[in-house]
Amino acid sequence: MATHPELVSGEELERELGALLDVERFEPSAEFRERALLKDPAIYEEAERDPEAWWAKQAGELHWFRRWDRVLDDSNPPFYRWFTGGQLNVSYNCLDRHVEAGRGGRVAFHWRGEEGEEREITYAQLLEEVQRAANALKGLGVRPGDVVGIYLPMIPEVVVAMLACARIGAPHNVVFGGFSAEAVRERMEFSEAKVLITVDGAARKGRTTPVKDRVDEVMGDLTTLQRIVVVRSKGVPCGMRAGRDVYYDEIVEAAAAVCPPEPLDAEHPLYILYTSGSTAKPKGILHTTGGYLTGVAATHRYVFDLKPESDVYWCAADVGWVTGHSYIVYGPLANGATSVMWEGAPDYPNRGVWWENIERYHVSILYCAPTAIRACVKWGAEWPNGHDLSSLRLLGTVGEPINPKAWLWYHKVIGHERCPIVDTWWQTETGAIMITPLPGITATKPGSATQPFPGVKAEVYNERGEGVRDTQGLLVLRRPWPSMLRTLYKEQERFLAGYFERFGRETYLVGDAARLDEDGYFWVIGRVDDVVNVSGHRLSTAEVESAIVAHPEVAEAAVIGQHDEDTGQAIVAFVTLQGDLEGGESEREGIRATVAERIGKFARPKRIIWADDLPKTRSGKIMRRLLRDIAEGRELGDVTTLRDPVVMDQLEQRVKELQAQET
Repeated sequence: MATHPELVSGEELERELGALLDVERFEPSAEFRERALLKDPAIYEEAERDPEAWWAKQAGELHWFRRWDRVLDDSNPPFYRWFTGGQLNVSYNCLDRHVEAGRGGRVAFHWRGEEGEEREITYAQLLEEVQRAANALKGLGVRPGDVVGIYLPMIPEVVVAMLACARIGAPHNVVFGGFSAEAVRERMEFSEAKVLITVDGAARKGRTTPVKDRVDEVMGDLTTLQRIVVVRSKGVPCGMRAGRDVYYDEIVEAAAAVCPPEPLDAEHPLYILYTSGSTAKPKGILHTTGGYLTGVAATHRYVFDLKPESDVYWCAADVGWVTGHSYIVYGPLANGATSVMWEGAPDYPNRGVWWENIERYHVSILYCAPTAIRACVKWGAEWPNGHDLSSLRLLGTVGEPINPKAWLWYHKVIGHERCPIVDTWWQTETGAIMITPLPGITATKPGSATQPFPGVKAEVYNERGEGVRDTQGLLVLRRPWPSMLRTLYKEQERFLAGYFERFGRETYLVGDAARLDEDGYFWVIGRVDDVVNVSGHRLSTAEVESAIVAHPEVAEAAVIGQHDEDTGQAIVAFVTLQGDLEGGESEREGIRATVAERIGKFARPKRIIWADDLPKTRSGKIMRRLLRDIAEGRELGDVTTLRDPVVMDQLEQRVKELQAQET
């Protein structure tokens, strides 16, 4: 194992990071700039002069069975249509064309299980299994337009399942493996999924958890779900209902080896992905085929300066989130990249496993969340210092804003001060990266996502819809882009009201606060609606409140997000119990267990504060901004509209008591 004694830790490292804080900009090195795919800033002017021509150029990098008649149909905003008349297939673009070009022997994924199991999957092998899986789905009655649910951990079969759906035109609905079975049922019900692909059991930090049997407990009476396919991953015994349940390996092995890809309209639905909104009901983001693949392929190529012949790329996210869809599966495979896929957590079997993977597979590009970086900072530089990270040439962040200190640690300890950092901003709704440095062009500022990707038009508005600089405002996108969501699945009015009502149908309201500095750099601050971003996982406060109130001892609950050094935001719940019940640690743990059961462990409140009553207006509306003031220790805003202002004094005292206990 190679070590790096020159990389210090402790007090000396703190001093060096402190000195780096004085550096306002970090320029790409002359060597990196010289070899970069994009190195001329004129690319921004080219895209701005004719955005449609720019996106058409990117779409031209893909294979089309039929070329489009029109790049953008903007006759009915915000229901934009891209590459109308064009036909293509995502699976063909990700697999067949690479194999046909003689690259079938290239490794698509280096997969590693958390117990050290390894599989190398080439493009040719992946194509063969995807074709068989696609035929197996057809054999179960899946037709173009039918929704297929996927509830799998980070194993290769999750990629196969997604590409098999794309091959036959069946939109997939992937559910993050950390969600509970109840959340899976909800998403299958909303999307009217015909088939669900799941797993016998899943590994997490040395433990194996049954999955299929837990799914059975909640899915039994869902009449729209006709078949359940079970991947045998961990050898966990599970019940199989005759006539409904089948094993993945059996139906794939029995399926024909050749499945021609369906030529699909550019606007054919590719997938639905549910994300939290400001209500308890998740939003089904709908992405389509041609525009989405154009967006993710172009951004993956240029933001990460991808050289597919030599790079080994690792996006350390989960396929269950949009980051995994766009930058583990579709973007990298469309570009013919070799990727790493890691099953486990960043701290199991030890806190050096990420750096071990980088050394083992000679990873050159790492893309991960600020939450993970902050955790690594806390664990100490000795873990990465124990491994050879010299293969790295580019670093990226995704999921939430990154604080400057974590950015500098990433730059110094992981990148050895030689790797550009692309701090990217985008959403489930945008499909692809929207604001980002271009590593061969952009001088970066720690904590800023810098500038919009070529062809993207972003601004910061005040409440009146006027562009502002050097002050916090509302982030908006002023121009359609190919990978944008087309609607909310079966909720068109909610789509309009949530994104295109406030500033008109040609302006997309992001839902994030941001600031635009004097150099035109964007600083994204965080959510402005009732959504909490915990470790990059977006959660509706209403959804968490609904889960808390399901606990039999709870009468009422109000949830807010509070700044947290480890997770970006933490969930704080103010809870009123039934009758004269007194709250203690056992009640707190019971509430957390209820939330874990209904949503997932990652949604458990970090703090639960007992409240005799909640601050409400005379009309009964809970004043969450006052709860945020209390949790953050700020001076309270206006309380004159409260039904009972005394409630605030009681809550302030409870918060102080809990803080004292935690100390």
